[in-house]
Amino acid sequence: MRITLAYISIILLWATTPLAIKWSGEGPGFIFGAGSRMTIGTLCMLLFLLIRRKRLPSHRKAKQTYLAVAIQIYGAMMAVYWGAQFIPSGWVSVIFGLSPFLSALFAAIWLNERSLTFGKLLSYFLGLSGLAIMFSSALDLDIDAVYGIVGVLTAVSLQTASAVWVKRIHAKLPAISQVTGGLIYALPAYILTWIMFDDAQWPQQLSVINLASIVYLGMIATTIGFALYYYVLIHLSATSVGMIPLISPIFALFLGHTINHEAISLKIVTGTTLILSALIIHQFLDRLITRLFNKSH
Repeated sequence: MRITLAYISIILLWATTPLAIKWSGEGPGFIFGAGSRMTIGTLCMLLFLLIRRKRLPSHRKAKQTYLAVAIQIYGAMMAVYWGAQFIPSGWVSVIFGLSPFLSALFAAIWLNERSLTFGKLLSYFLGLSGLAIMFSSALDLDIDAVYGIVGVLTAVSLQTASAVWVKRIHAKLPAISQVTGGLIYALPAYILTWIMFDDAQWPQQLSVINLASIVYLGMIATTIGFALYYYVLIHLSATSVGMIPLISPIFALFLGHTINHEAISLKIVTGTTLILSALIIHQFLDRLITRLFNKSH
């Protein structure tokens, strides 16, 4: 029962995060929204380590890992917060569904993993086709929507590159240490960005929705969501965990449509269907072919 509740909670967190990101930046600005979230997240993670009486490792590989994680926490998050200004929140979740494809590509290049199989190549084709349709839909809106897609794609690229880099460093650090160290490394960059571009000014507009979204992202999505993800990863198969990116975009589009009145066109449905189909093929086709081949022999 606990595992089921954790699994459902992760799906809901991943589905609601894009909308919360959009709301947290409307009014105070995306820099303040992202920076304040990471500040809250850092304090929560440090408090968690303090309660657990754990210390952050400080050897060379640990520091390299923190830097790699910080690229995702700062670079990817800043890019997605910037891009989320220009596109519906549901699109963010759909585009982030492309991350397994980029992870496989980066792993093939940097880790020499055998990730460019027939099933993977077919999934890339479908995923890119879905993305192309979403680009077409963005052009129907305005050029800013194209900027938004590019921003989120940049975020996905940085996040997956960061993950592969962490794997290449292979420091064998606990997940909690990786995230806490990455937050500590990234926080000065957020503060510097706030000083440079917003003159370190407290936002004039800060509504209840802005504050609630920032607190939700900092305390729940960054900390509890992270802990739940690794809890599920320990107790369930990689296949079951891999289904989460297939389910959460559908909920994200539904929430954006019903709560934030975001339009869902035929092109968006088609693009989303292609990307989710690509994810299914990416997860299961090669395994199915291997099983059928083994049975025939």
